[in-house]
Amino acid sequence: MSDPTPNRNSDERPPVAIGHVSLPVSDVATSTKYFLKLGLRSIHEAGNFTVLELRGGTHLILSTADEDITPGAKAPFDLMVDDVEFARKKYDELGMAPSAIKNGRIHSGFTIVDPSGYEISITSSHAGNRAV
Repeated sequence: MSDPTPNRNSDERPPVAIGHVSLPVSDVATSTKYFLKLGLRSIHEAGNFTVLELRGGTHLILSTADEDITPGAKAPFDLMVDDVEFARKKYDELGMAPSAIKNGRIHSGFTIVDPSGYEISITSSHAGNRAV
């Protein structure tokens, strides 16, 4: 089996990544604006779905939910940032009402609630100086 990474000898990143994560939302346009404020990059926007990009190339697909979303439901992913204190301050300034930072064994982090009612965890990175 051949190595799927063309320049594996010089590339220190893991050879695989998550390509797409889907999140059904109440209102695609409102959620798109919210995630763009968080720092994701727009790849494609259509009426009933949006594709946004995170660092590393993972795409978050927002689509219209078939059922109501229970307020406080945990998002099926967390978001990782290099500087959790800076991110919390920035999101607070943007009116996203972040929780207080909690320190854990591996990560420190806080939560925000998106327009659909999902609780999203924002955590500190543990990649250190490794390329991700």
